[in-house]
Amino acid sequence: AEHLFLVDKEVPGQKMVRLSGDFISKVFEGSFNKVKDWHGEMLELAEKSGRKAEDVYFFYTSCPRCAKAYGHSYVVAFAKLEPEVKVA
Repeated sequence: AEHLFLVDKEVPGQKMVRLSGDFISKVFEGSFNKVKDWHGEMLELAEKSGRKAEDVYFFYTSCPRCAKAYGHSYVVAFAKLEPEVKVA
């Protein structure tokens, strides 16, 4: 697994990655052990849109301690869609 972190400026000494392309997203609620199911759901969602997913990313909106305090563990899933094939 690769961990990506949301930042609002360059972080010295770290490799910076910028995601671009077409994405679909969905918010899930639950613990980390559900990620496998959510991943499959995102692949299906991409196919229903008429395209396949190249990658699926998960963004945890809070740390485990905060999720426990709030009573919710929201996770945003992003599926990067393969480029659209344009027919001439």
